[in-house]
Amino acid sequence: MVKTLTTIPVALVALITANLASAENVEIVLVDRLDNAQSGYCMDVARDQDGQANTDDVLQGHTCDSSAGKLDMDQIFDSSKFSEGILYMPELDVCVVVPSIKTGTVIGLAPCDGSKSQSIQFSGNGTIVPSAAPELCFTLAKETRTVSSDTQQIKDLSIEICSRHHVEHQTWQSRTLGQL
Repeated sequence: MVKTLTTIPVALVALITANLASAENVEIVLVDRLDNAQSGYCMDVARDQDGQANTDDVLQGHTCDSSAGKLDMDQIFDSSKFSEGILYMPELDVCVVVPSIKTGTVIGLAPCDGSKSQSIQFSGNGTIVPSAAPELCFTLAKETRTVSSDTQQIKDLSIEICSRHHVEHQTWQSRTLGQL
């Protein structure tokens, strides 16, 4: 059986899934691969060690692991929650949280509680912003570091002023495997 990778803009996924009852697991990937020669940068839980993600940690941009033919647990999001303005990680049972509305704030994880800090908006142009501060975009840093090998690249993820000068670091889409 051949597994195919489908790319869909985040905003389109929100529209498509708004009327669906079933969840679909996706990874959220930066549209521009930047300096990543592999499969791009996905939102990922920092310091995941062999499937033991630390939900007390923050999100980062990390080389997407879907190239191995499956989505990695610390990169899986439930697309059915996008239309509700929630980034939910079902394998970890946590939601993305923006703890402070100021530039440079790192993106964290917390038990889902419906708070304003967990309310996210998906724009038609691919940006992801906190509902309380639509002028601040989820942004990958310019600096890259590696772990274990040069193919495992990491960038910090924070909220920064949305800007056409940083579009390559602020435009996201979701991807799903045709069959898991």
